[in-house]
Amino acid sequence: MTAAAVIADAARTMPHTLRSLELTDEITAELTVLVGFDQDLAAEATRTSNRIRGLLTQFHPSLERVLGPRLDHPAVTWLLERHGSPAAPRKAGRRKLVEVIRPKAPRIAQRLIDEVFDALAEQTVVVPGTGTLDLVIPSLARSLAAVHEQRRALEAQIGQLLEAHPLSAVLTSIPGVAVRTAATLLVTVGDGTGFPTAAHLASYAGLAPTTKSSGTSIHGEHAPRGGNRQLKHAMFLSAFAALHDPVSRTYYDRCRARGKTHTQALLRLARQRINVLFAMLRDGTFYEPPAPHPA
Repeated sequence: MTAAAVIADAARTMPHTLRSLELTDEITAELTVLVGFDQDLAAEATRTSNRIRGLLTQFHPSLERVLGPRLDHPAVTWLLERHGSPAAPRKAGRRKLVEVIRPKAPRIAQRLIDEVFDALAEQTVVVPGTGTLDLVIPSLARSLAAVHEQRRALEAQIGQLLEAHPLSAVLTSIPGVAVRTAATLLVTVGDGTGFPTAAHLASYAGLAPTTKSSGTSIHGEHAPRGGNRQLKHAMFLSAFAALHDPVSRTYYDRCRARGKTHTQALLRLARQRINVLFAMLRDGTFYEPPAPHPA
């Protein structure tokens, strides 16, 4: 029987299977576009955050230490939109800022504003050009807040598409894999049938550790520079997010105990999770933590 006859017979006797395949392909195609756009927005958010942190470091390093690591928080971008220079929070007053920030950050409002005013008190010298922050910082903060809002809306769209994909529940059952990571895995790995072994998948992800050698010397372990950057980044971040999982944490701690650096231990954990991902996709099974070994 020819290939055309097989397809025609399948369409007649099993139409639901063909529709499912078409639906899955359509979801994957849409996810590819949305994931790419989300990554563009993430890069834009990083650039804008770095610009804000650079300006704060230049004019008021103490304030940057307080606000810089928290630029992802809506309360911090809101504060910078309205009080961009060091003089602006002082003018508004501690009590007023706590009141207006509290609805956006009820758990950290008092502590955040206290840390801001402590940082302001640390620096008594006004650096020339500080006044320009009233114009530049609020503009950058508005841009950053808009990008964060776009990403939140985009994540909801990605989540809706992901729910309709048959592999969604399989992928999100892995500790540390949320909506964005699961979508990235789908668009880069698919159902995993393109990879004969877990080692092939690890190589494609750029997570097959190698060592540099020169003569009789063997240098530190590192991840190859090649591989799919999207997949490598997703696996690395998911490994970091999975450190709350007891099994992942135990593996990570064991690597650290053997002298691995934080990054090397995360790379090893990401590589180990490639094995888990491959087996789950191959068998179509949900994640199950390994059974504890008998004492």
